[in-house]
Amino acid sequence: MNQYDDFPEGATATDRKAIAEIAEHYSAILRLIGEDPSREGLIKTPMRAARAIWYATQGNRAGEPADLMCKALFTHEGSRMVVVRDIEFYSLCEHHILPFFGTVSVGYIPDKQIVGLSKLARVVNAVARRLQVQERLTAEICKAVEDALHPLGVIATCRASHLCMQMRGVEKQLASTVTSHYTGLFETDPALRDEFYRLNP
Repeated sequence: MNQYDDFPEGATATDRKAIAEIAEHYSAILRLIGEDPSREGLIKTPMRAARAIWYATQGNRAGEPADLMCKALFTHEGSRMVVVRDIEFYSLCEHHILPFFGTVSVGYIPDKQIVGLSKLARVVNAVARRLQVQERLTAEICKAVEDALHPLGVIATCRASHLCMQMRGVEKQLASTVTSHYTGLFETDPALRDEFYRLNP
């Protein structure tokens, strides 16, 4: 088997062509940094790296994040606030293509509709699995929930560690970044925001 024949299961012909091209570029990068891509430990590295970045950016090919929720909407008259806490995510910083990762908590106030809880985690994945910045990631999660559910308000907080700060540049190992975004009633009612933060310390 050629080193470029090991494609992800279910890869289409277009996917296979793109992944093979990415692997060729990784071979060139290895040579440019002074490595020998033909040595034993690196023979399969270009394809492994190509598969890894293809997986890490699958959000680019997932369609609209809001669409992930549309098949799991249910009528409900009751809940004042729904919160899913500590949804872990992994993303890539669009400035250095290095990982950042952490957790997201999402809350919304239903307006006669709720969504299956796992769909919120799927939305986080779809938004995170692409080149991102944390601020936009947080806002895009809110927008996806708002577009699908049309709730009375949405709020999201994200806490993450960024390897672009930890392994290069300022090299601050303990630094973490917290971002938040909110719409609707969460924007106009500080008491609702406080309730969310109490539920999500």
